[in-house]
Amino acid sequence: MSYNVFMRFATQAIRIAQDPDSTYKAVINPIWQSATFAWDSLDDIPQFDYTRVANPNRDSLEQVIAALEGGSFCTVFGSGMAAIAAATSLLEAGDHVLVASDIYGGTHRLCAKQLPRQGVDVQFFDSAHPESLRTVVRPNTRMVIYETPSNPNLRVCDIERVAKIARELGLITVFDNTFASPALQQPLALGVDIVVHSTTKYISGHSDVIGGALVTRDEAIAAHVFEWSKTVGAVPSPFDCWLTLRGLKTLEVRMERHCRNALAVARYLESHPKVDTVSYPGLASHPDHAIAAKQMTAFGGMIAFTVAGTDEDARRVAEATRVFLLAESLGGVESLIGYPPLMSHATLTEAERLERGIPPTMLRLSVGIEDPQDLIDDLEQAFALVGAEASVPELVLAATRR
Repeated sequence: MSYNVFMRFATQAIRIAQDPDSTYKAVINPIWQSATFAWDSLDDIPQFDYTRVANPNRDSLEQVIAALEGGSFCTVFGSGMAAIAAATSLLEAGDHVLVASDIYGGTHRLCAKQLPRQGVDVQFFDSAHPESLRTVVRPNTRMVIYETPSNPNLRVCDIERVAKIARELGLITVFDNTFASPALQQPLALGVDIVVHSTTKYISGHSDVIGGALVTRDEAIAAHVFEWSKTVGAVPSPFDCWLTLRGLKTLEVRMERHCRNALAVARYLESHPKVDTVSYPGLASHPDHAIAAKQMTAFGGMIAFTVAGTDEDARRVAEATRVFLLAESLGGVESLIGYPPLMSHATLTEAERLERGIPPTMLRLSVGIEDPQDLIDDLEQAFALVGAEASVPELVLAATRR
């Protein structure tokens, strides 16, 4: 459709590369579940010949994500970590990379444990202070990797300022936009070179598919990433792409509800006597609220908070919720509660977690699209266990008998 450029975000998510199929005019495109495609002749190479290289479902998904991020090129992957690995494949032995210290545990693991084995020197920096890049850059520094809002602390750095300084220093910027999604934040427009996603999260939105994406405006970077993907084979199946595209259609309306619910829950937590700290960028009390308001259209569905008590109290709350499910991941329509020390950041040592502001009393919420009062009521009954002597199962059973 030649008029895609004139469409607004919600319409792009539904219409780009999603015209009715040419054979039967089905409104929803079929799943092209085929490993290979027939050639008419050796002189006529088809657009799709082998699904590890390309597939119609994958092509549609890549076009939509590229448009929503304001990019020119997109490659999708079998996971978000594969997308980040693809970005780091631009590095060579002897290169130096700067990684934000406040970053997803999986990215930390990749950078701290895998990249050094490939001869890449890794150094962590404080993205909350962009000027610090100038003091840690080296002659062989090639890349900066960062994210915001950060996982799990929900701190917000100045995307544009980091990108500007990195560009002045001749560095490639890689930015993880998973927590915000393109519905709330447009990093490429702020000067970032590469945006990565775990499409498992808000983009697909239903906790039923694993995937990743890399978006850029740079043709040379895109060509390298595509070649890496084709060679390594870290690609999603046609069905994975179809599921992700189905979920993506409702991204804007889902994000509106996620954000509204999260703000209501954050305000409740902020006033609760059994909560020590609350980190949600939409609260005026958040230290980075002004930066978030500048670069985000809304503040997302993620909250981090610390329980006013012991790590055992935090565990009690996590295990006692009934609407919030105790589970890994985030960004689905259902609300989840997580315990970062044993989940997203379990591979860090306790000292590393404390250094990054992840105490043993921290819990992370992925606020879904349920009725917000049900979410608040659920947390309230869970907080009743803080400081209690009985076991969680005993207390939950007692609560159900009231």
